[in-house]
Amino acid sequence: MKTLISKVCFFAVIALFLTSCASYFGLEGRRGVSSSLVDYLYPDGQVPPKHDETTPHLRLPLTVGLAFVPSEKGTSFSLPEAKKTQLLEVVKQKFVGLDYVKEITIVPETYMRSSKGFEGVGQIARLYGLDIVALVSYDQVAVTSETKSSVLYWTIVGAYFIKGNQNQATTFVDTAVFDVNSRKMLFRAPGVSDVQQSSSLVEVDQVNRGVREKGFELAVADMTNNLAVELDRFKEKIKEDKSVQITHSQGYGGGGGIQWPFLLILAGLAILRMAKR
Repeated sequence: MKTLISKVCFFAVIALFLTSCASYFGLEGRRGVSSSLVDYLYPDGQVPPKHDETTPHLRLPLTVGLAFVPSEKGTSFSLPEAKKTQLLEVVKQKFVGLDYVKEITIVPETYMRSSKGFEGVGQIARLYGLDIVALVSYDQVAVTSETKSSVLYWTIVGAYFIKGNQNQATTFVDTAVFDVNSRKMLFRAPGVSDVQQSSSLVEVDQVNRGVREKGFELAVADMTNNLAVELDRFKEKIKEDKSVQITHSQGYGGGGGIQWPFLLILAGLAILRMAKR
């Protein structure tokens, strides 16, 4: 009789354990990571000033800085800096080839964490010689939940092969482009994504991490498409209104310097003269 009772208790405990495997291992639940542009630029409760009367002065061609806004605290749930750099390379391609952009620099997150506020942004701008900065903030929520098939975790084989967990990540990214000197936002571009994938109990952590990274990739891809549209709008806008003052550096856009095509022509003429001699 005691043996029978012991077996019943044993299987009851095993059943209770297995039906809540994901919860037991801390794999089920809702987790998130985010960075706030407002909190970063205006720390300690600072109030953003009114820029209605401010006219940014842009001297073309521009040097652009790209950076992720750091989250408040780094956790294992945060996106690795190497992955962020990879994503910023995607954003960078939207600036490459623009006739009014001279250089695009990706700023390491370590530098962004060294100081907050526009004072910190100004220090980074002086270090890299930046005219404008594009700051990428983000907000991601990931949820792992058990499906009805998770009851099949009752076997060891089931824990490996039964897709009893649903992993979902909803991601929002936003790129705000600022003039460094005036501290005025020139334009912004958002991007969103929603990724879902089922997994077995054993692979849930790996799949969840992959879903989160894929969520960032798709959100950034969506944002870069919107950024391309906003860049075109910005280019047309500065031609039509006086919200931004534009001047040209010497040698750019007919600004008074000797252009490289003209130098090539002179070199060609010199070679012809030497040949005739």
